[in-house]
Amino acid sequence: MNQYRLEFKKPAKKDLQRIDQISQRRLIKKLKFFMSQPDPLAYAKPLVGRREGNYRWRVGVYRIVFDVRADAILILRVQHRGEVYRR
Repeated sequence: MNQYRLEFKKPAKKDLQRIDQISQRRLIKKLKFFMSQPDPLAYAKPLVGRREGNYRWRVGVYRIVFDVRADAILILRVQHRGEVYRR
């Protein structure tokens, strides 16, 4: 088991609720996969020049933007790839 626990910020929870149920299940299944790996960050891509989030996971057309704290992965946003990078 890895050393991280998963936490969701309020905007990420709202993002997830807005997504259709089939995609929600796919995203949750993939999050469980990432968290079951010895190093979940091996599947992450670092983000450059972002105000929010240092890493992202790609799940189909959705992106999961997150930060890493001492013992937690903090999910900041879960959005479609066309929306997540806009600001």
